[in-house]
Amino acid sequence: MAGGITDTGELYSPYVGLVYMFNLIVGTGALTMPKAFATAGWLVSLVLLMFLGFMSYMTTTFVVEAMAAANAQLRWKRMEKRKEDDEDEDSSSGVSDSDVLLQDGYERAETRPILSVQRRGSPNIFEITERVEMGQMASMFFNKVGVNLFYFCIIIYLYGDLAIYAAAVPVSLMQVTCAIGNHSCNVGDGTKYNDTDKCWGPIRRIDAYRLYLAAFTLLLGPFTFFNVQKTKYLQIMTSLMRWIAFILMIILALIRISRGQAEGHPSMAQLSGIRNLFGVCVYSFMCQHSLPSLITPISKKKHVNKLVLLDYILILAFYSLLSFTAIYCFRNDTLMDMYTLNFTNCEIINVAFIRYFLGLFPVFTISTNFPIIAVTLRNNWKTLFHREGGTYPWVVDRIVFPAITLVPPVLVAFCTHDLESLVGITGAYAGNGIQYLIPAFLAYCSRKDTQLVFGSGTVNKHLSPFRHTFWIVFVLIWGFSCFVFVTANIVLSESKL
Repeated sequence: MAGGITDTGELYSPYVGLVYMFNLIVGTGALTMPKAFATAGWLVSLVLLMFLGFMSYMTTTFVVEAMAAANAQLRWKRMEKRKEDDEDEDSSSGVSDSDVLLQDGYERAETRPILSVQRRGSPNIFEITERVEMGQMASMFFNKVGVNLFYFCIIIYLYGDLAIYAAAVPVSLMQVTCAIGNHSCNVGDGTKYNDTDKCWGPIRRIDAYRLYLAAFTLLLGPFTFFNVQKTKYLQIMTSLMRWIAFILMIILALIRISRGQAEGHPSMAQLSGIRNLFGVCVYSFMCQHSLPSLITPISKKKHVNKLVLLDYILILAFYSLLSFTAIYCFRNDTLMDMYTLNFTNCEIINVAFIRYFLGLFPVFTISTNFPIIAVTLRNNWKTLFHREGGTYPWVVDRIVFPAITLVPPVLVAFCTHDLESLVGITGAYAGNGIQYLIPAFLAYCSRKDTQLVFGSGTVNKHLSPFRHTFWIVFVLIWGFSCFVFVTANIVLSESKL
């Protein structure tokens, strides 16, 4: 995720890229959105969802622009290296000032505009042909402090991701199996359960949750100590399951509404729910950290920004459809943190297979993603502390880094299984940095570097439609304001308790 330059991979058409981006963005966050919608009110939720979708699209174009600038710099440095090699061959006779010439060539390579070179030999110098990950872009355009802050933000976000995953699977298993253990079919009927209520026999619900958390950790935790890659077939399987589940939930909610069985009467606005809604929406639009892997293999990138815009419009429509059918189908107090659990009630669907499929759907999809995210986080820790030419001792490399990756999110999940709050806080803090602040700074710094290296007359062919500096300043002000707002809201909420 945040590594260096990687292989481009097999090329695919723009429309395949559109599908991949849609699949990437629409994930676990969407399952917590209906509850967040109900808590904040439908009008406030719709307005905020549209605005945050627009902001996410804007920063996506900033990342694409930075990717093009990074490709241009890498291409230019190779051209200068070839030129220096040619000069070395010409001066191989042993001229005394060769070292001076080489040093002068290096300084020119770092500072002089090469607009003339671009026009003569490389008209598409800003073409995105190499996959430059966000970590490499940060290293190219940020100073040392900026690079460390970037990795800190990525690491905190991944920790939040793992904590959400580590809580979501045991919650789903607890809800489904406790209903079976009590010979009940009312998981999603609005009955409020306490953690101390019985699950089966003498086992309390919180005990069952922690037993499942322990089993989850023991089964999937060891993968953190090895290398794991998501295979194409696993990706196809999880994507297929996800879309079957989402379509089923929308259809079942619409059927219930059309039969006059809708119970929801959502309010227009509840300001107290904005904090969690903000975090959930940011988390649900997250894709900036994976854009290099998505955009680079697209075969024709001429209209890439329009393609991304179409994707965001489709995702906005999907989120609205999922959330509005949910808040009108179910009463606010019956909507669960994990929306799939609302469909484990016999009154909603009497086909046992569908009930269990939807109830256990997060278990299958999240379990396949957990090891991949854990390995990504472990590798980011290694990159953060890596020093040029240095290697880690075996114990640090194979034990310490995997342990500091796995233990904190499991401890968080052990202490709380409030998924809406976990998603809200992860999105509001680390998600805010990745989705708003880092792309804005990348756009600003890459533009400065491009002008310095290529001259002020050079135009990046993938320049963001929001090219005026006002938009960068606006995003930065918005991002920092969100930090202040969310923090103040949390403090005020806690002080009332």
